[in-house]
Amino acid sequence: MSPHPDDLTGMKDDMTAFIEGLGMRRFFGYVECEEVPSVLWDSGQNPDGWKDFVELAKSTGAAFLTIHSWTLDREEYDRLSQRLAEGDYTSDEDLEEGRWLKTYIGKTGFVQLGWAYQGCMFVYEAGTEWYEHYQHLRELADESGGFMIDETGHDEES
Repeated sequence: MSPHPDDLTGMKDDMTAFIEGLGMRRFFGYVECEEVPSVLWDSGQNPDGWKDFVELAKSTGAAFLTIHSWTLDREEYDRLSQRLAEGDYTSDEDLEEGRWLKTYIGKTGFVQLGWAYQGCMFVYEAGTEWYEHYQHLRELADESGGFMIDETGHDEES
């Protein structure tokens, strides 16, 4: 069970205010943890563990943090639904789970913060349970009917 709410928009806004309140800057970008040496922050069940993460970044002298967020939009939802409906190996349960995601359109499901220190990226990630379901369905759609093309790229904070 995730310690986070179903919409991380408020958390993202709090992060922005907290980071700027510490006099730090934000760099809008996503850290591909599989591509670079990185360490994931473990805040356990503490939904405010990101504050400790940001304070640690500040104490190391980091001038900025990377920030990335992902929000489910209508186009992405429609694209995923179509891919699932056309898939050869999708079940009725998968289709129902896809329809269930409709309630999360416009909500932020994932946020990531990061900073570089001595050749390593330190990364904080928070995701909702529905975002995990979305990722699972996206992988299923990729496997059963080819790859989805992400036309919008990563949805960055506006």
